[in-house]
Amino acid sequence: MTRFIIEDDFWSLFPHAKIGTVICRGIDNSIRDVEIYEKLLQEAEKEAHAFLSMEDFSSNPVISVWREAFQKFKTKKGARCSIEALLKRVKNGNQIGTINPLVDIYNSISLRYALPCGGEDIDTFAGDIRLTLANGSEPFIPLGSEENAPPYAGEIVYKDDEGAICRCWNWREAQRTMLTENTKNAFLCMELIDETRSDEFHMALKELSDLVSHHLGGTVKIEVLDIHHREVKIFG
Repeated sequence: MTRFIIEDDFWSLFPHAKIGTVICRGIDNSIRDVEIYEKLLQEAEKEAHAFLSMEDFSSNPVISVWREAFQKFKTKKGARCSIEALLKRVKNGNQIGTINPLVDIYNSISLRYALPCGGEDIDTFAGDIRLTLANGSEPFIPLGSEENAPPYAGEIVYKDDEGAICRCWNWREAQRTMLTENTKNAFLCMELIDETRSDEFHMALKELSDLVSHHLGGTVKIEVLDIHHREVKIFG
């Protein structure tokens, strides 16, 4: 049995956080009607401008809340929440390109709701997945790289028995567990730290689940973890 577990050291820093998961089984991520996903992303980019009403980029609430969160744990200099990176591209007029259906779907939801989303290939996992503080010795090869860049001790990471899966909470994902067109089983997650946006968070999770099911088939299951519900079975 493989589980997703959120450790006590995370909750001590973020007791009010919610982590939404969508477990996808038996999907077909090789479907490549590119126009569908280009349209999803283009529409999401338009909607994302609603979150950028403040002239100073970092003053927008969906950005500032994560800037403050990243000050509570050890981070690599310049590391930012994934939603900040996406929204900055939108603000600068840089179109979000398609990658593969799963990534395009979760990027579109991330933009539409200004919430960080990510995903990993379940079949690459080694043991349980944990959201916790790194000890600093976890191997980590970033997406698109071949060099080991382990997290700092005290950095929030997703990790399994082989090493880190995502550094600085939701900043940079690993090459080893990335979603590809061959992915059949996927672990998608969405993170919330602004308690006032709980309704939007649940709407976004439902829409993410529905889009995956509609476009890629298979089965999908939503689970929301919080301080009272700290682990979920992924499979087995």
